[in-house]
Amino acid sequence: MQLHRVFTLAFFAPLLLNAADYDLIIRNARIVDGSGKPGFIADVAIANGKIAAIGKLPDAKAAREIDAHEHALAPGFIDVHTHVDGHTPIEKLPAAANYIRDGVTTVIAGNCGGSPTDLAKYFALLEKTHTGPNVASLIGHNSVRRAVMGDANRHATPEEIARMQAIVAKAMQDGAVGFSTGLIYIPGTYSNTAEVVALAREAARFHGVYASHMRNEGARVIEAINEAIQVGREAHMPVEISHFKIDNNLLWGDSEKTIALVEQYRKEGVEVSVDQYPYDRSSTTLATMVPSWVLADGAKAIRERLSTPATRARIADAMRKSNRDRGHEDYSFAMVASCRPDPSIEGKTIPEINLAHGGKPGLDGEIQTILDLLARDPTGTSMIYHTMGMVDVERIMKYPLTAIASDGQAIQEGVGSPHPRAYGTNARVLAEFVRVRHVLTLEDAIRRMTQLPAEKFGFHDRGQIREGAAADLVLFDPEKIQDHATYTQPRQSRAGIDFVIVNGE
Repeated sequence: MQLHRVFTLAFFAPLLLNAADYDLIIRNARIVDGSGKPGFIADVAIANGKIAAIGKLPDAKAAREIDAHEHALAPGFIDVHTHVDGHTPIEKLPAAANYIRDGVTTVIAGNCGGSPTDLAKYFALLEKTHTGPNVASLIGHNSVRRAVMGDANRHATPEEIARMQAIVAKAMQDGAVGFSTGLIYIPGTYSNTAEVVALAREAARFHGVYASHMRNEGARVIEAINEAIQVGREAHMPVEISHFKIDNNLLWGDSEKTIALVEQYRKEGVEVSVDQYPYDRSSTTLATMVPSWVLADGAKAIRERLSTPATRARIADAMRKSNRDRGHEDYSFAMVASCRPDPSIEGKTIPEINLAHGGKPGLDGEIQTILDLLARDPTGTSMIYHTMGMVDVERIMKYPLTAIASDGQAIQEGVGSPHPRAYGTNARVLAEFVRVRHVLTLEDAIRRMTQLPAEKFGFHDRGQIREGAAADLVLFDPEKIQDHATYTQPRQSRAGIDFVIVNGE
């Protein structure tokens, strides 16, 4: 495992210039140490990027001091599911301010099967860039498969699997924390379970985690969980099920069954846990609205299919059935987050866009609008989908082995209408689900953001406030912390976070 940073954030002005015992002392803090145990009042001293002392330190001196006024001091939040290597990569937005301001001091990239394939080169770039948070990465199945097979819609040959295994093994040697899949996305969706197991075994040799965006999160979610567990079991490695959810309106409430299945597998000896973002809307590409076979072999092939009347009609039939099977009468649940070919439609729903462009009202017209957008740029439109129910969000959050994760990315100001999770995931948990709804205690919420993910991904010096640990810390007021980002106005800062400290800075 490797973590890469450092971008110095000048939060603190030197207060003392004389010789000092420590670099920084935070006094009178309510320590919520990440373990889930009740908080306690103490001082925390930092030296050389590490936590050097915890307790009452009345005589100690430091170059810088902060009076916490009994606000909560927690370990820096660890976001296990991000896409900071995605469309707006962290090397271009190194401060990653939307994460830092939400208390996140460590992010894991390479999720949903997408990552750089040359992680040594990627990590070297991050070291030169000096990022705000620490960065770790998985090696992504989709990227590995594309490097060997392109977007071919077929099973891999033994020779191709061997070449993919070599890429995975090299990435693990270079510091990847595990192997990820995004089995609803191309080209990974064209793989079979045997291929995934063969590649996962390479990551397991280096003690990696298998992190999966499963093949289905709705009508076939049980089957998808079984496949994820099969991979972990056959590869002999821990399993992390990404953004655990029920995304079918007709199945809201079925999280009771999926959590029970996870627990069943844990009793059988499989090390499986999950992560979740605290919202009832997801965000992914527009392309997930069409059958996966449509997306094979690159943009030219996609446009050829969409320009053939018979094929286009076949696609439309499949989309009508899919919409009906998920309990939707139209596409009002789908809003454009960003659109490379037409930024003017960002923040609007598919029905609104359809009518504004003179389309036929109703489902059939909306399908044609979606296909027209895909034909213009098959990968250029991302969406926000309202497909989840709060009953499942709360039940999954109560499950003790659910980590909190944003599924977001570093945000370029003024571009698109991103999901609010990129701005306020952790603040939302602490405000809405701790203070307002009482779904979690403060201590347990912090545990899910810190110690739980640190243990899962092997960050042995992070995730807990203890002497000798890395000084990744968040100071906040539990009574005032609040997310303000919404779906219509996502670019709003949180309130109540006083300081964020990364490696002592």
